[in-house]
Amino acid sequence: MRNNYKTVKGYGECEILIQKSRFITYVERAETELQAQNFINNIKKIHKDATHNCSAYIIGEHDNIQKANDDGEPSGTAGVPMLEVLKKQGIKDTVVVVTRYFGGIKLGGGGLIRAYGKATTEGIDAAKLVERQLHHLMKVSIDYTWLGKVENEVRNSSYPLKEISYADLVEVFVYTKAEDEAKFAEWMTEITNGQAKMELVEKDFLEFEVN
Repeated sequence: MRNNYKTVKGYGECEILIQKSRFITYVERAETELQAQNFINNIKKIHKDATHNCSAYIIGEHDNIQKANDDGEPSGTAGVPMLEVLKKQGIKDTVVVVTRYFGGIKLGGGGLIRAYGKATTEGIDAAKLVERQLHHLMKVSIDYTWLGKVENEVRNSSYPLKEISYADLVEVFVYTKAEDEAKFAEWMTEITNGQAKMELVEKDFLEFEVN
């Protein structure tokens, strides 16, 4: 399982005008090829009167699925430049559609490559990027006498606190990066003088915006 990777936060769209042609970009997260294809088809339905609906997507832990479609533009001038933007930025699990309404001025091969690249970049900016980091959710079971100290230490640390459950013992649920689990356990043991019982509950991704 991958530990950290970049993807888009969610849906985004933008529009730019180049030499009187309208380029409308749509971006979405897609974790399967079916999701990507459904997204592309939906945009095509919305813009069935457009000159072109070009698309690209990259999916999978090792970028196993990479597809680009020029949709009638000269070969290699639309879908591939769009895909290259995703690859250069290291973005995974993302689909992009750029809809073009021709404005009467031909851009030439180089002009099209630059236009579709720019449209894709601005669409990604609109969708915003996040880094998904693999975390371990740890359950820390302690006596009530330790609650104040443990909660205060956790809230002032870099470890995200998920929730606190009150039962016979207090159960404090805290996220730690996968590689920091041992360090977290050592830290918690020190705080509680060895009185805390720790257990890995699950592994999950937390998302952090990329500036």
